[in-house]
Amino acid sequence: MKKITVGALLLSMMFAGVNAQSLKSPDGKFEMDFQLKQGVPYYNLKYNGKTVVEDSKLGLRLFKDTSVKFASEIAKPEDAKFDLNNGFTKVDEKRDSKNETWQPVLGEKKNYINQYNELAVTLNQASTDRSIVVKFRLFNDGLGFRYEFPQQKNLNYFVIREEDSEVDFPTDMKAWWMVADYDSQEYQYQETKVSEIPGRWAKAMDANTSQKLIKNAVQSPLMLKKEGKEPLYINVAEAAVLNYPVSHLEVDAQDFKFKTHLTADRQGAKGYIQTPSVTPWRTIIVSPKAEEVMASKMLFNLNEPTKYTDTSYIHPTKYMGVWWEMIIGKSQWAYSTEENVHIGKTDFSKLTPNGKHAANNTKVKEYIDFAAENGFQGLLIEGWNVGWEDWFGHSKEFVFDFITPYPDFDIKMLNEYAHSKGIKLIMHHETSGSATNYERWADQAFQLMKKYGYDAVKTGYVGDIIPRGEHHYSQWTINHYYRIAEKANEYKIMVNSHESVRPTGESRTYPNYISAEAARGTEYEAFGGNNADHQTILPFTRWMGGSMDYTPGIFQTKLDYYFPGDKRFVKTTLVKQLALYVTMYMPLQMAADLPENYKKHMDAFQFIKDVAADWDDTKILSAEPGDYVVTARKAKGTENWFVGGITDENKREYTVDFSFLDKGRKYEAVIYEDGKDADYINNPQSYNIYKKEINSKSKINFKMARSGGFAISIRPAK
Repeated sequence: MKKITVGALLLSMMFAGVNAQSLKSPDGKFEMDFQLKQGVPYYNLKYNGKTVVEDSKLGLRLFKDTSVKFASEIAKPEDAKFDLNNGFTKVDEKRDSKNETWQPVLGEKKNYINQYNELAVTLNQASTDRSIVVKFRLFNDGLGFRYEFPQQKNLNYFVIREEDSEVDFPTDMKAWWMVADYDSQEYQYQETKVSEIPGRWAKAMDANTSQKLIKNAVQSPLMLKKEGKEPLYINVAEAAVLNYPVSHLEVDAQDFKFKTHLTADRQGAKGYIQTPSVTPWRTIIVSPKAEEVMASKMLFNLNEPTKYTDTSYIHPTKYMGVWWEMIIGKSQWAYSTEENVHIGKTDFSKLTPNGKHAANNTKVKEYIDFAAENGFQGLLIEGWNVGWEDWFGHSKEFVFDFITPYPDFDIKMLNEYAHSKGIKLIMHHETSGSATNYERWADQAFQLMKKYGYDAVKTGYVGDIIPRGEHHYSQWTINHYYRIAEKANEYKIMVNSHESVRPTGESRTYPNYISAEAARGTEYEAFGGNNADHQTILPFTRWMGGSMDYTPGIFQTKLDYYFPGDKRFVKTTLVKQLALYVTMYMPLQMAADLPENYKKHMDAFQFIKDVAADWDDTKILSAEPGDYVVTARKAKGTENWFVGGITDENKREYTVDFSFLDKGRKYEAVIYEDGKDADYINNPQSYNIYKKEINSKSKINFKMARSGGFAISIRPAK
C-alpha cells in the first residue's frame, strides 16, 4: 500500500482549504479542487464524492536562460529559482462554461458534444514577478488542464527543462501500457498492476528502426482499471500537442504516481517557448464503464476548431495497395540491384533491374482493375519513386526527391488508366526520417500530385530523424508534421502519416490529417507478430485521439502459403479481420491483402466492399480492454448499420441486442461468423455466412473462436 507519514497527513490537513478553488462538472459527478500549499500548486479529482486522483503537483522546471549547452546543462540547486513550480500566490481566477455541438469533417458520429465548466487560476511568482495561468476544464467524462503563459515583462522567451505535472492515484490498479520511447510507439502492450511496471519494463520492448527508450516510463494514452466491487476505468492522455513535445509518464510504482516526462532534443531541452503560449492539455477520463471511456471525445473537444476555409476535398476513402506483398517479402520497393544511388545523378534506366520491383506498370494495372471492379476509390502504390536502393540506415539526407518515378512506372499512363476506371492513385512519400529534405521538396511533390490528380498522400518517417539529434516526438518534429499538413491543405491534399506521432485530437484543427499509424499495425504481423489481444487494447489507447491506419483485411494469414516452412502468421481468424473494420475507426480504410487472396473468398470479401468508412453514429455495445470489443456504427448519410465484435486469445460468447435499431422497422442482416472449427492458429479461414431478418427486438448469440470475431451488415428491408 501507499505509505503516508503522520507528518505528511497533518501538513496536508493544515493547508487543505488554503487558497483552494473547486470546480464541478456540468452533471455534478466530478469535482476538482485546486490549491496552493506553501506556494506549490496542487490539484485533485473526485468522482461521485470518492477520490480518483489525490493531491498532485503542478509546475515546470526551466533552464536559466534561452541558451542551452550541448548535451544538457547539469541542474544546480541555485537553478531552481528559474523554475515555475513554487513561490506562487493566487492573484486572479476566472470561470467559464460551454455547451456546444460541433460536426467533425470525418468522425465516428455526426455530432460531437463539447460541454464543460472551466476554471482559470492566475498565479504570480513574487521572486521573479512572473505570472502563469493554470486552466482546468471539467467535463462529464473527466478533467483536462494546461498551463498558459501570457506575454509579460519577465517572461518572453524560455526553455523548458521538464514539465512536472503529476497524476497521483490512491490505489494500485491494473494497467495496459507500453514502454516510453522518444521515437516509436510500435511496441506490444503489457498488462500488469502499476506496482509491477518496473519489474516488467526491461522485457517489454523489442528492437525498432529508431529508438530512444525512457527507463521505467510508459506512453500515453495509458489505460487503467480499479478492480473490485465498484470498478472504475481511467484513461490518462494528452490533447492538442502542438508546438510542444510529446509527453510520457514516469512511473512511481510504490506510490502509484505518474509524472510527465517530455521528449527532449539533443541538447536536453524539452520546449522552446515564446509568449504568449500554451501547453497541451493533460487529460484524465474516468467512468465506471469501459465503453464510456472508449467513446469519450474529450481529446477532440480540447482542440481548436479548424481555420481551413474549404474542407470539401476531405473525404473518406476505401483503398487497396501495392504494399502487403513487399511487407511479407514477396516483392521489393527497390527497382535495381545497385546499392549506392545518387538522386539527380544516377541514371536508373541503365541499372540492372532486380526482377522483384512491385510498382511496375503491369502489376499496378492489375491492382487498379481489381479495385475498380469491387468499388474501391483509391490505390496506394509504394516504391514508385527512385531512391529505394539505399534509402534506410545511412543517415542520408537527400534520399528521395518525391517526383521522379522508376523506369517501369509510367506515372502519366497509370493515372489516366486509374481515372478511366474511377480510381484515384494514392501517393507515397517515404522520407526515411529526413524531414528537412521533405520540407525542401514538399511544394514540388504536391504540385506533381495535383498535376496527376492525386488527392491523398501516405507519408513515412522510418529511421532516425534529420535534423540529426531530433526525435520523432520532439518539438521541432511535431511542428514539421503540421507544417506538412498545412502545406498539403494548400494543394487540397489529405495526409495519412506513418511512423509519425499519435494523434491527440488534432484532426479537429487539421481535418486533412485524416489518419496516422503511430502504433503496431498489421505490418507487424509479418515482422514478429501482434498479440491476440492487441486489437482489443488499441481502441482504449492509441485510438483515443484519432484514427489509425491499421491496414486490416488479411485473408491469407499463414505466410507459409508463400514461403513453405515460414512460421509467421497473422494472429486472427479471417472473420476477426472483417470485424476490425467496425471496431476500429478508419476513414482511410485499406483492404490490405493481395487480390488473389480475395478472389478465393469473395463471399467474405463482400463485407469489406459493403462496410462504410465514415459514420453518423457509433455505439460501443460492450468492451473490456485486453479482452473484447463490440461496436455498432451507422453509415454516414444512410440507414445502414454495421456491427463488429472481436475477442482476445480466448473463445468467447456474446449476444448482440439490436435495440439500437429503429423501433417498428424491419432490417435484413448479413452475418459473418467464425466457423464451428475456426481457430486463429489451426483453422483461421473457417467461417459461416447467412442472412436473417431482424428488428429492434432481435438478439443473436455468437461464439467467437480464439482471436476471432463476428461482423454484421444491416440494411432496412425492402
